[in-house]
Amino acid sequence: MSKIKPSKGAPYARIMGVGGYRPTRVVPNEVILETIDSSDEWIRSRSGIATRHWASDEETVAAMSVEASGKAIADAGITPEQIGAVVVSTVSHFKQTPAIATEIADKIGAGKPAAFDISAGCAGFGYGLTLAKGMITDGSAEYVLVIGVERLSDLTDLEDRATAFLFGDGAGAVIVGPAKEPQIGPTVWGSEGDKSETIKQTVSWNDLHVGDVSKLPLDSKGNIKFPAITQEGQAVFRWAVFEMAKVAQQALDAAGITADDLDVFIPHQANERIIDSMVKTLKLPEHVTVARDVRTTGNTSAASIPLAMERLLATGEAKSGDTALVIGFGAGLVYAATVVTLP
Repeated sequence: MSKIKPSKGAPYARIMGVGGYRPTRVVPNEVILETIDSSDEWIRSRSGIATRHWASDEETVAAMSVEASGKAIADAGITPEQIGAVVVSTVSHFKQTPAIATEIADKIGAGKPAAFDISAGCAGFGYGLTLAKGMITDGSAEYVLVIGVERLSDLTDLEDRATAFLFGDGAGAVIVGPAKEPQIGPTVWGSEGDKSETIKQTVSWNDLHVGDVSKLPLDSKGNIKFPAITQEGQAVFRWAVFEMAKVAQQALDAAGITADDLDVFIPHQANERIIDSMVKTLKLPEHVTVARDVRTTGNTSAASIPLAMERLLATGEAKSGDTALVIGFGAGLVYAATVVTLP
């Protein structure tokens, strides 16, 4: 017989509060067109994006996260000291160590919570939410702060016609806490590593460190380019449209509901054409509100779902208690989908 005392947590978990932060600078497509041969019409038709936000030097990964976290904490009605864990999903914190989560935890006054970063690309928020749910039901934390934050403008090649217009910056955060009934469904998640080359960093940090120019991409002026995110657009589009609709349906099935039971659909804000295709494939009824934050925020990777959630609630397009399907998917290729009750 085991001598280990069983863990004791809440029976269920829920999202209690949400907060977001978008950088002050709004960047229209016209700015992107200064460095690529394209048009506003082409960008909008291909992605749905009209504007995005780019961070200033002061709007760091930590600073944006602190702003979003403060709003989520206030929305949840708790104090920072009650937070038992801080989980940050990001691919744009450029220090290998320490985790940016530790700095954020200190700056928000959270005391001494568990704090760590995860790297799961555009599925990162779903991964963090799943980890938080486990902590709540396991009893290792009463409240967990989950943050998705990116400064993808730092990882954008402005001369790459296929990606220059896609990415934006921002931070979204939620507080996950105990619940008396299920408010976060089972997560359907996974990876397809055989497709890892379809979305990737152009060169490794080590290549940049070594400084072998023969291995490094150069810009139009002959200068070494900083590492950026690149992708095989058509391959990613096909995978997202055909495979992720299946994953979204699996999440509905796992939660024991149908599309008719949904109030809101919040997919990763990668591309409006992908969103439209998923809505069609899932046969979502007209009453379901669909997040389209991509139009003015662009693709913010791990931040996109909480930012879209925050905007829907702030504008009244969604309301507290609504049932929402959320799904993130991206580099890896990785994915995560679940059904939640909105805070």
